[in-house]
Amino acid sequence: MPHFTIGEQDFQLDGQRFQILSGALHYFRVHPDHWADRIHKARLMGLNTIETYVPWNAHATTADSWVEDAGLDLGRFLDLVAAEGMQAIVRPGPYICAEWDNGGLPAWLFRDQSVGVRRLEPQYLAAVTDYLRRVYRIVAPRQVDNGGPVILVQIENEYGAYGSDQAYLAELIRVTREAGIVVPLVSVDQPVDQMLRDGSTEGLHKTASFGSNAVERLTVLRKHQPTGPLMCMEFWDGWFDDWGGHHHTTDAAATAAELDAILSRGGSVNIYMFHGGTNFGLTNGANDKGRYLPITTSYDYDAPLDEAGRPTAKYFAFREVLSRYAELPAEAVEPGSPAPEFEVALTESAPLLGLEDLVSATSEHDNLPTLDDLEHYRGAAVFSTRVSTGAASVLRFGEVRDRAWVFADGRPVGVLSRTLNENSIVLPAEVAELTVIVEDQGRVSYGPRIGEHKGLIGEATLDGTALAGWTVQLLDLDLAPGAALVGGPPTTAPLVARGRFELAEPADLFLDTSAWGKGFAWVNGLLLGRYWRNGPQHTLYVPAPVTRAGSNTVTLLEFESLREARARFVSEPLLTPTEL
Repeated sequence: MPHFTIGEQDFQLDGQRFQILSGALHYFRVHPDHWADRIHKARLMGLNTIETYVPWNAHATTADSWVEDAGLDLGRFLDLVAAEGMQAIVRPGPYICAEWDNGGLPAWLFRDQSVGVRRLEPQYLAAVTDYLRRVYRIVAPRQVDNGGPVILVQIENEYGAYGSDQAYLAELIRVTREAGIVVPLVSVDQPVDQMLRDGSTEGLHKTASFGSNAVERLTVLRKHQPTGPLMCMEFWDGWFDDWGGHHHTTDAAATAAELDAILSRGGSVNIYMFHGGTNFGLTNGANDKGRYLPITTSYDYDAPLDEAGRPTAKYFAFREVLSRYAELPAEAVEPGSPAPEFEVALTESAPLLGLEDLVSATSEHDNLPTLDDLEHYRGAAVFSTRVSTGAASVLRFGEVRDRAWVFADGRPVGVLSRTLNENSIVLPAEVAELTVIVEDQGRVSYGPRIGEHKGLIGEATLDGTALAGWTVQLLDLDLAPGAALVGGPPTTAPLVARGRFELAEPADLFLDTSAWGKGFAWVNGLLLGRYWRNGPQHTLYVPAPVTRAGSNTVTLLEFESLREARARFVSEPLLTPTEL
């Protein structure tokens, strides 16, 4: 069987120098029917390895569940990598960042806030150990020493940017080795002295993450990793987007030159991302470095393959660089084609408030519970209580996480935004019933706010007097595509609306959301993700395997407004700031 080791200067595969030319491809961000296509295109670009994170919270949505089939079949994904004649790098965390909800850590783990986060704490370590053993049962038989593709496994992820608990890292290594992982183990950190020092420990080969100034960054890495191969485990060839910001791009030629600078010095590389994919459903994370910024549904990342798997200018620029270091396949790379363009009338609708079809549970509370208290870890909920306002009054919450729509006797009053640090609003006079719809916009995926609770935090007061007697309705978004709606176009938000359309054959689609306000959209029952008029994303990607020849449905849950009661499908993705 093959054997993969770390030599004095290089990685060694069966005793021969092996320069890792890898690309990041997250199986959980790509429809499983597209995995083989994306892997094949990676090889055609000149790559010899595929890297993926493993998202704990996707595989284990509750403490006693585990899913590893369909779109979460990591074993099948790795087998497809092997079938393409490529190697694999697996990065199971347990923390992955990846701009993914809660950095991949399951929210249920922190319902009890005495549980530690990314440190040697017994409750946390017990859950992590169970998780890693499950992952390694999939990975261990697929190591290169067993005839599989896996050549490296990473421990934690950019840990030096978060902590310095060396005993914690050592325990992760122990669990990993005990579970049968024999390939080399690596750490990754930004090339900063403190981070490289704190983020690794004995038994780990240090790698770095950066997107520019490659020569300088590799020099810093060499200072902390005196022997063995130099590797950029995350070569940032683009960047992620947040709602309300701009779409990030990088110059293809300049980025290709940085790639060449790494490879010309004998370094190995993992291009982050080769193909970004999509934060389907409600899986996007968020950043909070003083201001809460949720990540968009699209994880396009300005990568060599766009969100629909089509080669970009960056693909061909990278391919030319890689041709200097590896023999490229003779097969031609097929260009992408535009998606079909058409319009669909939204002919069925119903108001969201009072639509029992979406309510999964109703409960009564004296004081406000968080969404985590209710074990409702993603999505939205409706809070209501009786009030009495003889005159205009100030409604105040301790904190809103993350967006709240306020209604007085069923009439909209306004919106409270975590991003804008808003937690209070004026209610009109003579109000009898207060209703608040709360949306979790994505859990923070980087920094000290990992693991925080969601919803309405702390006490709710009206002119300083605490409000009690709350009714909470949890919304199950999986029920929206099947909700009983009535005929007629949608009118006033919040609402659920639906339209139907015909296709001659399955096809990739781009759903144009620019005429809508804020909400969620489904095609044929798949929650594509969030949309929001403030951009920079104005389309939602629909993978062809989700569509079918004949009748198809599009459903949306709109919180704010519809300029048009139509769904438009366009030929290309729209990733630009909103022009007001």
